[in-house]
Amino acid sequence: MAALIALLILCAGIGLGVFFSGGYTTLDAPTPSRATSTEPAAANKETSVETSITLDYSGKNLSQFPKEILSQKNTEKLDLSDNALTGALPAEIHELQNLQILDISNNQMTGLPAELGHLSHLRILDASNNRLTGLPYELGDLANLEILDLTGNAVSMQDLEIIRAKLPPSTQIRY
Repeated sequence: MAALIALLILCAGIGLGVFFSGGYTTLDAPTPSRATSTEPAAANKETSVETSITLDYSGKNLSQFPKEILSQKNTEKLDLSDNALTGALPAEIHELQNLQILDISNNQMTGLPAELGHLSHLRILDASNNRLTGLPYELGDLANLEILDLTGNAVSMQDLEIIRAKLPPSTQIRY
């Protein structure tokens, strides 16, 4: 009989939210939105482990570069393909020092910033099917570049030869 009463009291306590678990009551427990937050800044503060980020802005009919991308310093893959981007990427793109894959294919971009040459971890640059003509020689500074895809652009062969001479011999250049 005493066990039954204890069980009823325990169940009533849980129902009222006063059952203690892990040092806080269920009333004080983190809400699912806070507990499952995927914000990299929150993860970095709590765990000191940097989170890699993939940003997919493909096919969103963008006509301007989304500036909020530049605040995502741990971005490893950025996909801006299949939009209506014009001009060039902002020079601040060099701040994404962990960037390994950049896909800006199928836009209307007319230039690439020289600052792309500062992205030392960049392995793949897909700038195919844009309106590029000249290329910054700094692309040759991308020592880890594996693929440079420039197909569908009217790039200067002179620029391309200067860049190719500086890149690792294993880099695949498509034009």
